[in-house]
Amino acid sequence: MRILYFSKDYGPHDHRFLSVLADSGHQVFYLRLERGPRQIEDRPVPPGIEQIAWSGGLRPARLSDGPRLLLELRQIIKRIQPDVLHAGPIQTCAMLAALSGFHPLLVMSWGFDLMKDVDRGPHWRWATKYTLKRADWFTSDCEVTRQKALSFGVPTGQTTVFPWGVDLEHFSPQPRQEALGRSPRFTLLCNRSWEPNYGVDVLAHAFVSVACQRQDVRLLLLGGGSQASLLKRIFTTGGVYDRVDFGGQVRYIDLPRYYRMADVYISASHVDGSSVSLMEALASGLPCLVSDIPANLEWVTDGQNGWLFPDGDADALATRILQLMDNRNGLSSVGAAARQIAEKRADWKKNFLFLLEAYQNAIDCWKSKQVFGKNRS
Repeated sequence: MRILYFSKDYGPHDHRFLSVLADSGHQVFYLRLERGPRQIEDRPVPPGIEQIAWSGGLRPARLSDGPRLLLELRQIIKRIQPDVLHAGPIQTCAMLAALSGFHPLLVMSWGFDLMKDVDRGPHWRWATKYTLKRADWFTSDCEVTRQKALSFGVPTGQTTVFPWGVDLEHFSPQPRQEALGRSPRFTLLCNRSWEPNYGVDVLAHAFVSVACQRQDVRLLLLGGGSQASLLKRIFTTGGVYDRVDFGGQVRYIDLPRYYRMADVYISASHVDGSSVSLMEALASGLPCLVSDIPANLEWVTDGQNGWLFPDGDADALATRILQLMDNRNGLSSVGAAARQIAEKRADWKKNFLFLLEAYQNAIDCWKSKQVFGKNRS
């Protein structure tokens, strides 16, 4: 099978998809729409993947680039003759793919495209409907995004839902004292991007409240993003800046050590699919405290394998953190339950097989449409 994988940028998720595709025995071509302002993946494109050179992928994409990129995309498709085109997010890469007229087309939601971008205005809704109407198959990583796609007319029988999953060997429970940097202080970990979608500012306000009441707590904050100045201002104004450890952009190989340094993983995200960082934390046996958005409810049952707090409520988050600090000895059983749900549903070695199945479904669906069309004529 010749697969054209068309994605917005090159991040950890792209690396994971391309890595398994490189080992799948299929011929895979990678097309990158843009180069964002911040590099979020330090690993190179996996060997065996043919990255296509074109005028995209060099800088942030602009709407005015659309006609030129569409023309180039059609030329690329004509040249490489893929058996299936895999494209997402919906309103960018997948829409260009739909405009190209190529089939079979597998449209993959990236979560934020259906949970936020679609509501940015009528043009975004139109782009979503146009693209999904032309998909031969649709895939997403959680049920809530599938339901949103169905509301835009995607047939129920033309969808595949699978969590993108994690490497359960790379992310695994280990005794906390084995992790370098383990502190007697209660350690909170967040590695979400510092962007409005992910609510890190909500966590910052909550941490100020907690740290002003308790001296035995610290926040381990990884990554970066456009809200850097805002976050640092919140910590500075709250007088807790010296209680925050800024870890920067952490390499994939080093991530497990950070999960093992923490007592609790926190995500205050406002928009998500099945969060890979949440699955990494669960697989590491790390208790998770997350916002009660629909996608998180598919993974975390309050009080069993983690805890929930009302989305956007910094006071409620602070209260939860203080409760967990008072019950530190009871966290291990919740961490064990977290690992169990990861083993059951987040095994990437098993889950990626659903992607290969979705490719074949897209091909078969397109063939059946052609036969049906000929019979009607």
